[in-house]
Amino acid sequence: MRAAITVLKEQIDNFYLIGRLSAYELKSKNKNNYLGVAWEILNPTIQILIYWFVFGTIVNRADVTLTTGADVPFIAWLMGGFILWNFFYQSTIQGSKSIYTRLAMLSKMNFPMSVIPNFVIFAQFYVHMAMLLIVIIILQFFGYYINIYYLQLIYFLFCTFCLTFSISLITSTLSTIIRDVHMLLNASLRMFLYMTPILWPIERFLDTYPTLVMILKLNPLYYLIEGYRSALFGIDWYFITNWEYTLYFWALTFALFLFGSKLHMKFRRHFIDYL
Repeated sequence: MRAAITVLKEQIDNFYLIGRLSAYELKSKNKNNYLGVAWEILNPTIQILIYWFVFGTIVNRADVTLTTGADVPFIAWLMGGFILWNFFYQSTIQGSKSIYTRLAMLSKMNFPMSVIPNFVIFAQFYVHMAMLLIVIIILQFFGYYINIYYLQLIYFLFCTFCLTFSISLITSTLSTIIRDVHMLLNASLRMFLYMTPILWPIERFLDTYPTLVMILKLNPLYYLIEGYRSALFGIDWYFITNWEYTLYFWALTFALFLFGSKLHMKFRRHFIDYL
């Protein structure tokens, strides 16, 4: 618990630094591209179009039925979940290698190492907010107008940030010690894309494979993505109506944060040795 409090205090004390470094991170990452930061929007947009063509027109031509009984066009349903997945995926992958790729910078600047995964995640946060704004505008043309349930987007974004940072504390530490961890994480997350309700609604298999559906729902991303869609499509207050799932999510996230903080504090004094 002491390690978790230390890491949390470091984030609060260096919040301004995190904002400055995250903006620099986003600019420097795309400085050699003609379109610059625009590629951060174009890449996920192209992926959405590809997945829509494959899963929305070739594999599955039907609309997706919500819990309210309303049918949603597949492309709208896909966008509602994919933008959150893209934020989680990019933040987790970049966060995993954030420390060992910046060890040289640490010798020139004096700030806590736990800040590094955080400002990498914040850099992706800017991209996510731009993508979210674009999706909200597009959904207006589909007839899914801004509603009171949009307020819970703030909550689910905070949930995603907490989960991602907790995982990044673990993976960034392990990746610094063993580089193969980053490669394993990348491969695992690609598999997780098909195990979350992003490309296909798992409720369709509830009657046929109830045990499998229950196991897939243990994935915390299910909670986040369904919460996003509940807000964007005006379904309900997901974190209240599914309060058991809310407790499970926060218990899991808190456990990951405690473990990640403990691991990070234990090994960070030796990170330079792995350069």
